[in-house]
Amino acid sequence: MKHIVTVQEVVTAFEPWMEPTDAELDAIDREMPVITADIDLLDAQIITLDRTPTELDARRIRRARRRVLAARRTLANQHGAGVNGVGA
Repeated sequence: MKHIVTVQEVVTAFEPWMEPTDAELDAIDREMPVITADIDLLDAQIITLDRTPTELDARRIRRARRRVLAARRTLANQHGAGVNGVGA
């Protein structure tokens, strides 16, 4: 019986050149308030998926949306003030 093997090199997911740069890590740190606000909004929305939203649920979602908008506004204002992002 013949074994078929690949002649490709083993590829690892954690090569040194694949690590995030300092600039990318700084960008993630700057965007972290937006990320956590988005997670809070998703949590509030997920809670209401399997039931009829109560008034408390509606308030929780509204507050989470306002936090997302505020975090995005703050990030946009920082970016406009000369902070360079990774994708900019």
